[in-house]
Amino acid sequence: MFKRSFHSKDRAGKSVKPSKRSFRDHQKLKLQQTLDSPPVGSTLTSPIVTLVVGHEPRIFAAHENVLSLSPFFAAALKGQFYESSAKRVALPDEDPQIFSCILEYLYKGDYYPRLLFNKRHASFELEDAQDLQNLGGRGSVEPTVCIAGAGGALLKDTVIYCAAERYGLDELKRLALRKQGLQSGITVDVILRSARYAYDNTPDSDSKLRAHYLALIIRSRKTFKRSGTMQLEMEIGGSKLYASRLP
Repeated sequence: MFKRSFHSKDRAGKSVKPSKRSFRDHQKLKLQQTLDSPPVGSTLTSPIVTLVVGHEPRIFAAHENVLSLSPFFAAALKGQFYESSAKRVALPDEDPQIFSCILEYLYKGDYYPRLLFNKRHASFELEDAQDLQNLGGRGSVEPTVCIAGAGGALLKDTVIYCAAERYGLDELKRLALRKQGLQSGITVDVILRSARYAYDNTPDSDSKLRAHYLALIIRSRKTFKRSGTMQLEMEIGGSKLYASRLP
């Protein structure tokens, strides 16, 4: 018999976690190719813009070249030939929590919870997802937010989608829908409230969003029928949420 010396990294029995590649890795590369500045993660040198967000204002700061990835902000900043400390954009109708996600996406290519690819299962999942209801599914992360005037909780990814529509961020819209599709255990009232919000804050021509909500409602139809919600919606005026199902 003989003994073989080996390093700790070669020891048997040590579990190897499946590697996960986040959606933002791809987005980072795109940002690096787009920005006329050092790559994301290094020191950015463009002027700083102050953003005043919400009815009870919160102050954010961001680099002008990062904000300009959005056509909305590129237009808002165009012609502002001031000192960098004087550049200022007011967004009184924006929710600070949602705008924080927008900035996170512009800098990192994703927002919390990140979209991760699990190589072992060959599928995407949400960062920190938990099966809180013990359904044995893929789990979810707290899916809702509360914003002023909404009348209750809304799906966070839907609100981000609508913000992305305003700011001209098509990749963020696709990401938000993809993430929302991974959430589970969403209650009927949240689905309906979020659908109304989405329909009110996007153009009627947005077929992808409407198809997404139609599919969500169909998947949840048993819950809707048990609650009587679908029948009530039809009785009070043939809700546009179901219009695409009618002949």
